[in-house]
Amino acid sequence: METALPAAGFLYWVGAGTVAYLALRISYSLFWALRVWGVGNEAWVGPGLGEWAVVTGSTDGIGKSYAEQLAKRGMNVVLISRSQDKLNQVSNEIKEKFKVETRTIAVDFASEDIYDKIETGLAGLEIGVLVNNVGMSYEYPEYFLDIPDLDNTIKKLININVLSVCKMTRLVLPRMVERSKGAILNISSASGTFPVPLLTIYSATKAFVDFFSQCLHEEYRSKGIFVQSVLPYYVATKLAKIRKPTFDKPSSETFVKSAIKTVGLQSRTNGYLVHSLMGTIHSMLPSWVFVKISMDVNKSVRARYLKKYKKN
Repeated sequence: METALPAAGFLYWVGAGTVAYLALRISYSLFWALRVWGVGNEAWVGPGLGEWAVVTGSTDGIGKSYAEQLAKRGMNVVLISRSQDKLNQVSNEIKEKFKVETRTIAVDFASEDIYDKIETGLAGLEIGVLVNNVGMSYEYPEYFLDIPDLDNTIKKLININVLSVCKMTRLVLPRMVERSKGAILNISSASGTFPVPLLTIYSATKAFVDFFSQCLHEEYRSKGIFVQSVLPYYVATKLAKIRKPTFDKPSSETFVKSAIKTVGLQSRTNGYLVHSLMGTIHSMLPSWVFVKISMDVNKSVRARYLKKYKKN
C-alpha cells in the first residue's frame, strides 16, 4: 500500500506535466497562428530593404501578383519573363497604378546563356527583394519514360525550376550581403514537400528549391538576409490550369496578399491559411499514404487527359 501511493503520485505528476506541456504547445501554436495569419508582418517588405525588387516569371499568376504587391509597397520593380509584349503590358499597368519605376528583361529561362544579359540589366540597382518565381510543370501527369520529348523536358524543367533559382541568387545576393539587408523569396510548391509520382521531375525540382532555401537562410540570416521557401498548394493560375478560384484554390492575388505578410516571420511557409492547415494535416499522415493518394489522383487525371486528347 505504501509503495502504491508514491507510484500513484508519480503518475499524477507525469500526467499533469504532460497536460501542461500540451496546453503550452497549443497556446503557443494558436498565438503564433494569430501572429502570422491575423496580424502578419505588413511593414517588413518595402523600400527599407532596397529601392528595387526583381521578379522572375512576372507576367502572369503568382509572379505578376508579387510584382504588384511589391510595387504597392513603394518598390521599383524589374520584371523578367520571356515575352517582351507581355512585359511591356505588365510594366505599363504597374507604372500607371502604383507610380513606381519599372524595368523589363526579356529572356527564356529554358536557356542557359541568359544570365550575362540579366546581370547587365540589373547593374547598379539597389535590390532589396528577389522573387524566384519562374517555373514550369508537366502538360499532364505521366510516367517518367512516357513523358513526351523526355530529354528536352528534363533539360527545361531543370533549367527553369532549378538553375534559375541558383543563378539569380548568385547575381543578387552579393550586394545584399554588402548592405546587410535583403529578402529572397523562392516559390517552391507543396509538391516539393512529399514525393508526387507521375509529376516526378517537377516534384523533385521543387524539393530542391525548398532545401536550397532552407540551407541558404541558415547560411545568411546572420548577415541580415531573409530567405523564404514558399510552398503553395493549388492556386488558380495558368500553370495549375485552374481558372476559377475557390476557398482552397485562391486567386494569385489573394494568395500573394497573404504570403507576403509572412516574410520576416516564416522562413518556410505555405503562404495561405487554408494551405497551412492542409500542410499540417498532410504532415500528420504517413508518407506512404500521401504518396499513394497522389499516385491515384494523378493516374485519374492522366486517364482523363489521354481520353480527351485521344492519346491512349
